[in-house]
Amino acid sequence: MVQLGLVGLGKMGFNMRERLRAAGHEVVGYDRNPAVTDSESLADLVSKLDAPRIVWIMVPAGDPTRQTVVELSQALSEGDLVIDGGNSKFTDDKLNADLLAAKGIGYLDCGVSGGVWGKDNGYGLMVGGAGSDVARAMPIFDTLRPEGPREEGFSHAGEVGAGHYAKMIHNGIEYGIMQAYAEGFELLEAAHVVKDVPAVIKGWQRGTVVRSWLLDLLVRALEEDPELDDLEGYVEDSGEGRWTLEEAVNNAVPAPVLSAALFARFSSRQKDSAAMRAVAALRNQFGGHAVKKAGS
Repeated sequence: MVQLGLVGLGKMGFNMRERLRAAGHEVVGYDRNPAVTDSESLADLVSKLDAPRIVWIMVPAGDPTRQTVVELSQALSEGDLVIDGGNSKFTDDKLNADLLAAKGIGYLDCGVSGGVWGKDNGYGLMVGGAGSDVARAMPIFDTLRPEGPREEGFSHAGEVGAGHYAKMIHNGIEYGIMQAYAEGFELLEAAHVVKDVPAVIKGWQRGTVVRSWLLDLLVRALEEDPELDDLEGYVEDSGEGRWTLEEAVNNAVPAPVLSAALFARFSSRQKDSAAMRAVAALRNQFGGHAVKKAGS
């Protein structure tokens, strides 16, 4: 069993702490929320750990993660190890690793998938960094990953940045899969020949080539709200879909499904699309097609 400092006890971090503790690991957490924290500050967290230390970060990507790394670089010592398990952009990892390396502190980036279900089901882990650091943290990774063969829930993707890059692509794929299910649901709803849409989708859970965990979650949502009437069709994106598309452009890789899925999310936020008003105007101009006047 190992000792671990865990920074960030939100939905993911809190459940990770519980899973690790249930396996016998000693976890000292820090969070701004006094109701869940084990420490008063990052410095206090570090003081409660025995050297050489391992500290895992689970805070929002961008400035919050960067600031946490800076503070840890000042509080930790040579031989310690930092793991960023948040959804940081892979280009941030080298900056973090270089800052810590100047103090003799190791760095791993770890893409984590599993959401709120990870506490019981385990988390899919994609790690970037030196093999020696990965080996040192393996007892933690083995506890967090799902049961079964290690290679089916854990991967050492490559050097620093590879873990978050792999997670970014994972999330881009997720966008496409979710959009396909969503469009299929809408088509079934629109077809009068299908009388029980939730039953059809539930019937895909076993024996079909489209079965998946995401499909299971859609079935769960439909059981709670058969026509999804309680929800507004407004969908944000976490950023990783955009980064994935940027990488597709940078590497000249065609990604029509991923781009369409991302743009569909943008469309969901438009109550009145200027682009579609222009399309309507053009159809009316060249073909005399009927248009709907605003407010009618």
